[in-house]
Amino acid sequence: MNTNDLFQKALRFEFLDEDEGMFLFENAALTELMFVADELRKKQVPHGKVTWQIDRNVNTTNVCIANCKFCNFYRIPGHAEAYITDIETYKKKIDETIRYGGDQLLLQGGHHPDLGLDFYVTLFKELKSLYPNIKLHTLGPPEVAHITKLEKSTHKEVLTALKAAGMDSLPGAGAEILNDRVRRLISKGKCGAQEWLDIMHEAHKLHITTSATMMFGHVETVRERFEHLVKLREVQSRKPATAKGFLAFIPWTFQDVDTLLAKIRGVHNLTTAEEYIRTIAISRIMLPNIINIQASWLTVGKQVAQICLNGGANDFGSIMIEENVVSAAGAPHRFTYKTIQQSIRDAGFEPQLRNQQYEWREIPATIIEQVVNY
Repeated sequence: MNTNDLFQKALRFEFLDEDEGMFLFENAALTELMFVADELRKKQVPHGKVTWQIDRNVNTTNVCIANCKFCNFYRIPGHAEAYITDIETYKKKIDETIRYGGDQLLLQGGHHPDLGLDFYVTLFKELKSLYPNIKLHTLGPPEVAHITKLEKSTHKEVLTALKAAGMDSLPGAGAEILNDRVRRLISKGKCGAQEWLDIMHEAHKLHITTSATMMFGHVETVRERFEHLVKLREVQSRKPATAKGFLAFIPWTFQDVDTLLAKIRGVHNLTTAEEYIRTIAISRIMLPNIINIQASWLTVGKQVAQICLNGGANDFGSIMIEENVVSAAGAPHRFTYKTIQQSIRDAGFEPQLRNQQYEWREIPATIIEQVVNY
């Protein structure tokens, strides 16, 4: 293998296998890797703008029995700090989100042993009746798997009911690394890799738009990262021609502050800025059938995310009016609707507000700026 031949293959939008991707990741000069990824980005996203979003991460509950070793957010059933969000809290948070220009809730929680399909169907219907224009980007494959087990049902039946109740799209949450060796070590209580992929494929068949993620920099090997990318690509290639499938891929780094992985296993996030930039670039190269690649400013910071815009990324994600899970493990970075746009301009690009379907939005005339404590 040589880098030039592999780059030419990538520029023809051909699939690179795991070995070829690893060879480029480990041997290609960073500038060359970024250049090729940027060329692919220009072809796939020819408008050249960098998109961003305004939404809010609201947690349905913090009760979870999955026992992920990287999560500081969850509480076990019966814990004094356990909660299920009530409708009045949703109303307060949604009203505030609308004032901040948001059009969506990223609605996630945990594997609550007592919250089955009826709970989520009732919740989604009530939120949609109160706020018909608010989009619900909800749950994730592990939560769908959990609900399916509680109901002794099927993925298709659960997803169909959730979609009918108001689910607009399905986040790529809980992917971590799609390898069961890794998952047994860090998230044993969640669904396995194949079930995660099967749920996403079922969602695509139902024309539910999804996203995909990868949390890396913990116990996985580089090869397992590439196994993850290839599995996502395969699921995307099987979607119906009329379905959007995975609209975006978001790789983000493990946040280790006070996590069990760090305290008990001594696992720390040692991902360098260069490694993250390489990961963004190789993601663009390895995933030619996923159009949007998002830089995770939340976990790597503004400066690294800005560099990624010249190395394959075309999206800056959301300002995240509220985010509790990743932040609880040490992610300190924050944006407002003004500062995210300025950061994109400073990187040499034109910012463009979007919705979850990557359709462009106008910034609301009545928007107010969120007060953020940096």
